[in-house]
Amino acid sequence: MRAEHEVAEAVDATLPDHRAARIHSDAARVKELALCNFEGPAYKVFEDELCLQSMPILRGMLRKGTLARIALKRCQDRGIPFWVHPDDVTLLRSSGEARDEIVIDVMMRGLKTFKRKALVEGGWNPNHRGGRGASCLTSYYVGQCIWEFRRVYTTWAKRRVAWAEQHALYACPAQSAYEVPGMFGLLQTANFLSEPEAVVFTTNFEDILDEQPPETQAVVRMTVDGYSDTEIADALDLTHGAVRTRKYRFRNALYDAARDRRIWIPEQLHTKAGTRHRQQRGAA
Repeated sequence: MRAEHEVAEAVDATLPDHRAARIHSDAARVKELALCNFEGPAYKVFEDELCLQSMPILRGMLRKGTLARIALKRCQDRGIPFWVHPDDVTLLRSSGEARDEIVIDVMMRGLKTFKRKALVEGGWNPNHRGGRGASCLTSYYVGQCIWEFRRVYTTWAKRRVAWAEQHALYACPAQSAYEVPGMFGLLQTANFLSEPEAVVFTTNFEDILDEQPPETQAVVRMTVDGYSDTEIADALDLTHGAVRTRKYRFRNALYDAARDRRIWIPEQLHTKAGTRHRQQRGAA
């Protein structure tokens, strides 16, 4: 089965509307967005909706191994060297946190190529007649995200290796960061949390947070206070995808600071923290 067919079937199984209806609606949406050159608030809303629809599809394909398999086949067909370690495949099937890290990154990268290829250059054609016919914008976008998997996976795998080396450096238990409770496995080990004041902190958490956009600051502060993603999205009038994106971008800056032992990261910033008891608020 061709990769495009697998993508289309994954999208069709997730989205409620019939494909023909989605394509018709997408064509009208593209005409509207073209009037503002695919820029501005209207296009930002469109991106958020696209991410919200695509995230569960990509997470499901990553859990089943479909996404990695399609990416590997595409690279093989074009003579691009690429390999996914079997241990990583197993981890991505079992760890929702690991899947979220990769999926959010491929989505952010995929938005750029999708905009250029599908919209600006007109690569998406609602009247396409080849193969299974035209695809909806979500299918096209998911396909672009799969193209980004090789770069994202390579970076993610290198980060895991660096994390393991960090564990060895500080004589921490030899285990994956995803096997330790909390988002930052290194800082959640007993060795580090037994005497947190003994760790040298040259950077303040608030200093880094204050440098972020206002919406990111609000998302992070509410997360630390114990609010769930759903509560944050409702309170700030954001999509769930936008909440996850802002948390992910801020986490990247904190990962670097944590590895350099410049900052302590509150446990509440774990993406799977879920709804906290209100007595936990302010613990950070």
